Order: sequence, then C-alpha cells, then structure tokens
Amino acid sequence: MELDQIINLLVSTAMGISVLVIVSIGLAVIFGMMGIINLAHGEFLMLGAYVTLTVVRAGLNLWLAMVVAALAVGAFGVLIERLLIHRLYGRLADSMLATWGLSLILAQAVVYVFGPSTQGIPTPLGNVKFGNYSIAEYSFVLIGAAVLMLLLVLWVFKRTRYGTMARAATQVPAMAAAVGVNTRTINMWTFGFGAALAGLGGALLAPLAGVTPSMGQAYIARAFMTVIVGGAGVLTGTSTAAGLLGGVEYVVSYLSNPFLGQGALLILAIVLLRVMPTGISGYWGRQL
Repeated sequence: MELDQIINLLVSTAMGISVLVIVSIGLAVIFGMMGIINLAHGEFLMLGAYVTLTVVRAGLNLWLAMVVAALAVGAFGVLIERLLIHRLYGRLADSMLATWGLSLILAQAVVYVFGPSTQGIPTPLGNVKFGNYSIAEYSFVLIGAAVLMLLLVLWVFKRTRYGTMARAATQVPAMAAAVGVNTRTINMWTFGFGAALAGLGGALLAPLAGVTPSMGQAYIARAFMTVIVGGAGVLTGTSTAAGLLGGVEYVVSYLSNPFLGQGALLILAIVLLRVMPTGISGYWGRQL
C-alpha cells in the first residue's frame, strides 16, 4: 500500500470515528448522567442543522452559526426538560415513549416550516492533496471538533462545581439533596447541555449532507449503538466505542464496500455487548 493510500485511510478512519463521537456525545451525556434514553436525539441533531442553515441564510458566518445552533438547541432542551422530561425520571419505558412522540412532532413541525425538500450549506474550506488523493480540509475540522467536544465534557464534569453537583445528583441523589444540591435544577441543565452538544453535532454535519427533516435518522442508529456499547461512562465509553466501531466500519468499507462496513460495525457491536453486557465503561467500572 502506497503512502498516500495509508494517509487517506487514516484520515478517513479518523473522520469516521469523529462523526460517531459528534453524533453520540450529547446522547451519552443524557443517558450516562441521567439514565434517559432520548429517542428524539436525531431530531435534536436535525434542529441544530436547520438553525445553522437559517442563520447562514441570514448572512452570518458559518462558524458563528454553529455556536448559535448549539445555544438554541440547548435552550430548547432546557424547555423540554421542564415541560416533559422532569416528570419521567426513573420511568424508562415512559421516557422512551414520550421522546419518541416528541421526535415525531419535531419532524412534522420542521416539514411544515421548511418543507420536505433537501437544502444544503456549502462545505467550507478547500481540499488538500496527498499523492493521488484529495482530502477535504473540513475533515480535519470535524476531527478537531470531536476532540474538543470530548475535552469540553471532561472539563465540565471534572473541573467545574456544576460537574461535581451533576455527578452527585445522578449517582447519590438523596445525599446530594441532603447537602443542599438542587437536583431538579441540576438535571435541567444537564439535559440542556446534552441537547446543546446534539445541536452542535447537527451544525457540524450540516455542510456534509443535505439538511432534511429526516437527516437525524441517518445517524441515530449509529449513535445509539455507540452509546449502548460504550455504557454509562460518557467519556471512556463513548470515545472507546466510537474508536472501535468507527475504525472497523471505515477500514472494512475501504477494503470492500460501505454495506459490508456497516455489517462489520453491527457484528462488532453485538459481540461487544455479548462479552460486556453493561458496556465497555461498565466492564471497566468507570463512571465518566
């Protein structure tokens, strides 16, 4: 294998892993920290893409539009937590049904406002040549964004007062409440933070694919597989699962075809869950 082929394979694999991290990290925060399976996660990604599209069309810079999308979807997540989710803690089946209904409502609302047609945002930056291969510079932006999102989550939950209270509110809620932690408010902000990460993920993906009301469905299955295989550990689980699943998928896709790549991802996910039923982080005994 030539050097340019190796570089292209490495960059493509790193980008595949990064996309899994980007679409999964918000879901991992909500599931890992709160135990809520948010079936509307794909629609949160989609909302981030549409906010980005709207802000760009209004004449603002794409990078600023991505920040606006994260903040807007985060605020929407806080609203949803106050109106719906806070009543469903500890009721897994009810929370899944409620968020599934929310996903249907959001998808239809976006169709009503924006229409069902595919809309797009031009991919920023240019291309860089490696021998016979041309790689989009935006690929490196996605790789960097995935790393920064993981570091942001690490900083928030390990280095801030809010992070300490959030971990206490989920791991020992009675004790946290006894020492004065307002678990209701903390849970609200945690759900909003997970939603903001999902909105940022959708914003980052908007230049790669057509922005449609159903775009979240293209990523939601992989996001759930990544989170479930990773287990409750937001960082250790999600990053390791994304590395394993994304790496196998893109290497097999490169050597054969995308269909076999997706099949390899699914088989690996099944094997890992058979060996480690509580996920990778559960097997390691890691909480974050």
